[in-house]
Amino acid sequence: MYANGQGVVQDDARAVQLFQKGCNGGDADGCTGLGLMYANSQGVVQDDARAVQLFQKGCNGGNALGCTILGAMYDNGQGVVQDYARAVQLYQKGCNGGAALGCTNLGKMYAKGQGVVQDYAQALQLFQKSCNGGDALGCTNLGIMYAKGQGVVRDYAQAVKLYQKGCNGGDAGGCTDLGIMYVNGRGVVQDDAQALQLYQKGCNGGSALGCTNLGIMYDNGQGVVQDYAQAVKLYQKGCNGGSALGCWDLGVMYARGRGVVADRGRAWALYRQACRMDRDDPACGILKAHPNP
Repeated sequence: MYANGQGVVQDDARAVQLFQKGCNGGDADGCTGLGLMYANSQGVVQDDARAVQLFQKGCNGGNALGCTILGAMYDNGQGVVQDYARAVQLYQKGCNGGAALGCTNLGKMYAKGQGVVQDYAQALQLFQKSCNGGDALGCTNLGIMYAKGQGVVRDYAQAVKLYQKGCNGGDAGGCTDLGIMYVNGRGVVQDDAQALQLYQKGCNGGSALGCTNLGIMYDNGQGVVQDYAQAVKLYQKGCNGGSALGCWDLGVMYARGRGVVADRGRAWALYRQACRMDRDDPACGILKAHPNP
């Protein structure tokens, strides 16, 4: 309650005290809650190693979310040495315990073949289970499977329904993916105005690709009045958020002097950043052909 400000004034320090008291008394939920405070630097100094210990204690006590988050720590090498096989075990335990996010994360491992043999059919089942359990990200990932025809016959209309469910549930990536369907007229009637709204919602929710795709709309005057300056801002936001395409597109703006003063040095620096993020990005081809501005 104190951590989220539900019914009381938000007070991270008080939340830490209560979670600590609960954890010390054997409450697994309290240990997991305290772990989240350490992982997110809420009311305490950020400490991944301490968070790992607390998530382990929560997991051992039967808290499914604790198992799931501990799995994510191993998945990302955060506070521990990266270990996909261990992450899979923990996601499975979380999923079995009723944590829908555990099922989603386990589905991702099967889809990518990380810590397990790649198995789209198994991933599909796990995403379906998590989506049914209320995890918006699970719905979005299930939509991706239908859109790509992975483990199931390709079905754009079904993908649209799932992206919509993910978006409505608060997954910014679902909004972005749904926007892509409207831009391309896949499973829906093509509608740039609707795509624009969805990209904006995705971007506002933290989807770097949403910001980048919204920038493309402004860059091209697609569904909106062309505005290079706004496109630059959005590409920058996308790039900062980890979108290689955002860095590439921002580099192009600097190379061409659109919405910014032309600066080939800055453009090439952005191309290098994009290529480091994604070896298949167009920037890598530019750099291979022209290593210097």
